[in-house]
Amino acid sequence: MIAKTDDFDPYAVDDGNHRLWNRNYILVMIANFLLFFSLYNLMPVLPIYLADECHAGKDVIGEVMSGFIITALMIRPFSGYIVDSFPRKKVLLICYGAFVVMNIGYVVFSTVLAIAIVRVLQGFAFGSTSVSNSTVAIDVLPSIRRSEGIGYYGISNNLAMAIGPSVALALYHNVPNIQIVFSVPLISALLGFLCVTAVKNKPRAIVKDAAPLSFDRFFLTCAIPEGLTLITFAFASATLTTYLAIYGKQELGIYSESGIYFLVMSVGLILSRVVTNKWVRKGYIVRNVKAGMLLVTAGFLIFNELHDDFSFYLSAFIIGLGYGTMCPSYQSMFINMAPNSRRGTANSSYLTSWDVGAGLGICSAGYIAEHTSYHTVYRICFGLCIIGGIIYYLYTSRHFTRLKIR
Repeated sequence: MIAKTDDFDPYAVDDGNHRLWNRNYILVMIANFLLFFSLYNLMPVLPIYLADECHAGKDVIGEVMSGFIITALMIRPFSGYIVDSFPRKKVLLICYGAFVVMNIGYVVFSTVLAIAIVRVLQGFAFGSTSVSNSTVAIDVLPSIRRSEGIGYYGISNNLAMAIGPSVALALYHNVPNIQIVFSVPLISALLGFLCVTAVKNKPRAIVKDAAPLSFDRFFLTCAIPEGLTLITFAFASATLTTYLAIYGKQELGIYSESGIYFLVMSVGLILSRVVTNKWVRKGYIVRNVKAGMLLVTAGFLIFNELHDDFSFYLSAFIIGLGYGTMCPSYQSMFINMAPNSRRGTANSSYLTSWDVGAGLGICSAGYIAEHTSYHTVYRICFGLCIIGGIIYYLYTSRHFTRLKIR
């Protein structure tokens, strides 16, 4: 057992030069890009495939798509505890390997039931992989540059969002063999796994904690208000990315424009990450979150109320700017509220909160759209962004300022 204080950091990087772009960080970023490319490559195509080829209704599509996020949510809190309790690279290899294996199912199976089962199992794999990979990324960063590194790390997600859906929709539209379309995310995941195997992190002693297991070991309870506020914006984001393609096809009469929408959104995401990283370094975390929430809300207003092509793409850019400004700082809020020894738990708490909102959005959107329309769903997203922003301005930001430890 290792004696420790609240600020003891068993995974601190000993780097006198404080290099941000070290070899391990780059490899983990590439692995993260390939993980999320695989995810986003499937996300817009799967609902269309289920509707066109499997003749599934909107409610069934919602159930299949939500199964992934529900199981990812179920595993998140335990993933944080596991990566804090066992060698992190070994955990990452096991989880990433399971994610690769699950991708084979999309190539092999073609029924709604089989795809639903694969989707549910892959949610477990993705939830644990994303927690362990992002925690390893934080580990290999110099401590004084972690907030900056988190922001750049998120760019790999944004690049995946920019490329993944566009590639998937182009392939689905032009390649008659669906197995080829579903092979792309499989290959991406396999390459990401190979990147993880090349990460060289020195073995470190595991910090043992004699305290009994409790809810606080799996979720950062002091950050519950932060998590509840995040849920509203996660609901809107997941609903937009999951159902945009089928919304465009069935209600707007567009198809290829959905891929361009994701590309424009990702430009906003990446631009905001690059620009606002220096503000994060200066400690403007709360300001970043407030600005990001305002932009996201404005973007959803434009998306819902203005229907010309320019406004359609403008909303994508503004929403991208908003989430790119808000999310890295929001993740830093969780990390700054936890001691270093509980970094994995803090990280998984952020992701768990996001998954709760995403799961609620994906699951409920299918049922709402079945009885009303996808346009109604996106108006609900706009309303939730207003509610979440008001709560953050009036309460959550002050709660964080009062309880942060760094």
